[in-house]
Amino acid sequence: MSIDSAAAVPADGTRTTAARRWAWLPTLVIGVALFELVRRALVDTGNPNLLPALILLGASVVPATFVAFVYGRRLGYDVPGLLLAFTALVGGVVGVVLAGFWEYHTLVRLGSVPTLAVGLAEETAKLLIPAAVLPFVRYRRPADGLLLGVASGAGFAALETMGYAFVTLIETRGDLGTVDGVLLLRGLLSPAAHMAWTGLTAAALWEAAARGWQARALVRFVLFYLVVVALHTTWDTVHTGVGYVVLAGIGIGLLIATTHHLSREARREVPAARQVRRGLQASL
Repeated sequence: MSIDSAAAVPADGTRTTAARRWAWLPTLVIGVALFELVRRALVDTGNPNLLPALILLGASVVPATFVAFVYGRRLGYDVPGLLLAFTALVGGVVGVVLAGFWEYHTLVRLGSVPTLAVGLAEETAKLLIPAAVLPFVRYRRPADGLLLGVASGAGFAALETMGYAFVTLIETRGDLGTVDGVLLLRGLLSPAAHMAWTGLTAAALWEAAARGWQARALVRFVLFYLVVVALHTTWDTVHTGVGYVVLAGIGIGLLIATTHHLSREARREVPAARQVRRGLQASL
């Protein structure tokens, strides 16, 4: 480890404040309460102006909660909140737009969109903003990549869910029960799908950068990317509850395993960083 990389380790190592560790809980509770408040007002008044707020809250609460949950883990992130919010918003918008653009032109050329093409388009599009951020920031720890990948996946998932909910609202002619079902199902599945997948590939990309783009690290990134595309393609193919549960288990399991690996790496870095700092202080 170089002096620069050791000095980048936060002084508190992998510790996090209690407020940050539990920030996901008020995020979830307040988000659900606001959603229910808007929903009741909509049902009581029949005011269609409340529909955008209902869809926005319904699509965003779980992704925002999961980002807050990951941010509270003991991984010693260096990513500031502003960059996290930027990645979620811009990564989500750019991802949805580019994926839709590529899928549309695939449909025009082939007459249909193969599920593999959907997986390739969406997983590449979601990774673009985290990859674009990488050369311009000093946050080169794999944990930072994981967090930014989860944020980009959260933005994508929220916007995609809003689209599905809006289409469902039109097709059912305002059936709020069906819309609620779409929002609930996609919200619950998003952490184990879009967010986990992009978090995994972004963490592998940051790992490759941290290791100076060594061949072994690049191969690991490519393997993670191919696994994620395969999971996404299978997800779009199965169309069964059991299949979704199995794939969700695989996605969230890989994310948990990666998080534990990065947590161990962070704990090993802390003593070395403290030793370097002591040496620097002693030489002054």
